[in-house]
Amino acid sequence: MLMKIMTSIHASAVVEEGAQIGQGVRIGPFCHVGAEAVIGDGVELVSHVSVMGATTIGASTKVYPMAILGGPPQNTKHKGGRTTLVIGKNCTIREGVTMHLGTDSSRGETTIGDNGNFLAYAHIAHDCVVGNNATFANGATLGGHCEVGNNVYIGGLTAVHQFVRVGDNAFLGGCSAIVGDVIPYAIAVGNRASLRGLNIIGLKRSGLPRSEIHLLRKAYRMIFDRSRTVGENIEFAKAEFASSPTAMKIVDFITSRGKRHYAVPSLKGGDGDDVDDEG
Repeated sequence: MLMKIMTSIHASAVVEEGAQIGQGVRIGPFCHVGAEAVIGDGVELVSHVSVMGATTIGASTKVYPMAILGGPPQNTKHKGGRTTLVIGKNCTIREGVTMHLGTDSSRGETTIGDNGNFLAYAHIAHDCVVGNNATFANGATLGGHCEVGNNVYIGGLTAVHQFVRVGDNAFLGGCSAIVGDVIPYAIAVGNRASLRGLNIIGLKRSGLPRSEIHLLRKAYRMIFDRSRTVGENIEFAKAEFASSPTAMKIVDFITSRGKRHYAVPSLKGGDGDDVDDEG
């Protein structure tokens, strides 16, 4: 017979009336959990964690000291209406991480997927959407309204401009300024970052067949062929790669553009040769 894991709340912690606390939760010293918080089963707040506003933390997530979750949005358009932060299951949120509520003049919710790994002092601003299996290295920062896909890695001290979209399986190099949308599977690096080829290592680790990686690389080169406009290249790619869901994900990403321009390859190393050699 399985033993029921008891919830543990340290005597120095403050849990406001109305907060919903799941089974097996551990709330350590000097934590503060607000009245609208929902803490899932098996969550651990190590110590000195603040959970503010209407914040939901998914089961088995672990939050380290000085993290502040559910702070009000840093947006002057917000008028104080009720908005939310939803964090998925099995996330690791390290020291000093901040994640803010949504804005009542926008989507009203900041959403974090499952299995995220957010290292020290990472920041996720209001109204962002972050997919599953995200990794934010130390000091990685999202501006408001960003959309980040699944399996994305953001390097340390990298800042992503508000409204930028980052596609699935993209890799953003450390100390970069990402001011344009980054297509799925790409590597983007630099101040006002440009694309540096495909994230070949990440694609191999994800189990994508080698034949599909070669096809994706061919599509990447076609889309960013400088002898034609990107618009013309997209039409060629639609015809040639219609049977490849992986390649078409890039096509669909570009044709469903958001509010920002999209990052393009640099003049040097933009075809992905250097990245493929690493793999």
